Amino acid sequence: MTKSFAGVPALRGVDLDILPGEVHCILGQNGAGKSTLIKTLAGVHRPDEGVISWRGEPVEIATPEAAIDLGIATMYQELDVVDGLTIAENIFLGHELSRGGFTKRSEAARRTKELLRRLGHAGMSPHTEVGQLSAAGKQIVSMARALSHDIKLIIMDEPSAVLDGEEVKNLFHVVRELTAEGIAVVYITHRLEEIRQIGDRITVLKDGRSMASGLPVADTPTPELIRLMTGRSVENVFPPAVPIPADAPVVLEVEGLAAAEAFRDVSFSVRAGEVVGLAGLVGSGRSEILETVYGARRATAGTVRVGGTRLPRGSVVAAVRAGVGLSPEERKSQGLVLDEPIFVNVTLPSMSRFAKAGFLDERAERKATAEQIDALELRPADPDRETITLSGGNQQKILLARWLVHGTRVLLLDEPTRGVDVGARAEIYALIRRLAAAGNAIVIVSSEIEEVLGLADTVLVIADGRLLDTRPASQIDEHGVLDLVMKGTAA
Repeated sequence: MTKSFAGVPALRGVDLDILPGEVHCILGQNGAGKSTLIKTLAGVHRPDEGVISWRGEPVEIATPEAAIDLGIATMYQELDVVDGLTIAENIFLGHELSRGGFTKRSEAARRTKELLRRLGHAGMSPHTEVGQLSAAGKQIVSMARALSHDIKLIIMDEPSAVLDGEEVKNLFHVVRELTAEGIAVVYITHRLEEIRQIGDRITVLKDGRSMASGLPVADTPTPELIRLMTGRSVENVFPPAVPIPADAPVVLEVEGLAAAEAFRDVSFSVRAGEVVGLAGLVGSGRSEILETVYGARRATAGTVRVGGTRLPRGSVVAAVRAGVGLSPEERKSQGLVLDEPIFVNVTLPSMSRFAKAGFLDERAERKATAEQIDALELRPADPDRETITLSGGNQQKILLARWLVHGTRVLLLDEPTRGVDVGARAEIYALIRRLAAAGNAIVIVSSEIEEVLGLADTVLVIADGRLLDTRPASQIDEHGVLDLVMKGTAA
């Protein structure tokens, strides 16, 4: 299969075969062609060359509806649910259960309950508005929507990215049940350890080509997979911490912070050059704490100070002016203007810097963006490229470039490596360390406890909206964090 966009090749001859009842993992760095491949199988794109055979017969998948009719369902990494609709309405959106022109709401609710029970979430109500759910809850709705069709193949793009440990176990249980029924699963992940737990065979993409197709998981060592993906050996290790000077000033102070029904009585401080990590399960209140510090969520109690100056509650403008930047968990819906070029997204909070006589100096914007593109190795290196065309990892780099151009003092990073490949992860880890060494105060939220412990100088353990413990990262391990979380949740 081949596919190009505006003359730029995305797929350069990809081979892939999928067997009934198997979990076929697709690996590759950001920009390797994974998203283009699955969107072609899902009917979003049409290949320029190549043949797709379905159950032994050549087919053309011209639309997403055609893919569904064949029995191919796709769960995308970026959640595609509609917040204003209920769970049941989302699941049957586009193929509503109706009779005589009227929707059969009771039947839709009954079938929704069955799907949620099948996914291990029988406690979720079909009538709950999706906008009230966490990212993990929305992922379950997206999965239930896929299963509401008569499918033979389900494509899962980073399905575990927003799930905690127990939810990942439940996901794997569901996947095994599907494959036991003969349903094939294409599983895309950047977490190499997951393929050992769930995968049967692997296809590796690099620069739009299949470097290997159908490798048995059991017979392929991890170093070989990394070499195929990157063209080199990559050690997925965390860079060493730089000692924080004893006289380093406190840049961020949070005291008694609370937000209604999200978290309460959270206090911590971050010094120049320090990385503070928030560890806890999905839904514990970690993201809400960052949003409140940033002013995107209005605090109901407590104070936030930057450089000793108190910030007004619920004001993003005041936070940005004080030097606070947020990279949100949901990049596409909360952080980026997808239809605009890279340089617009990078310079968005710094427009006054590039304004002259009431007009924006786009030449200066492009120059500043190009400098960050080079520093972060963003590909393709084109400031005018539309942001929507980039891979998830490169979109994450745009958010980091935005705050580097703005010159932030406090950087709030929510899931900074979600959907980022093993090679780019090492780059982001090194960048975070460089930013800290330059005197920035950094707060990180990650669903991967290992990542929090590997990057942070100080760890805050959060459960059910409460701060359970604060201690140096060197004095706690993953088991210690989980033990605190479980005890705190039970309490």
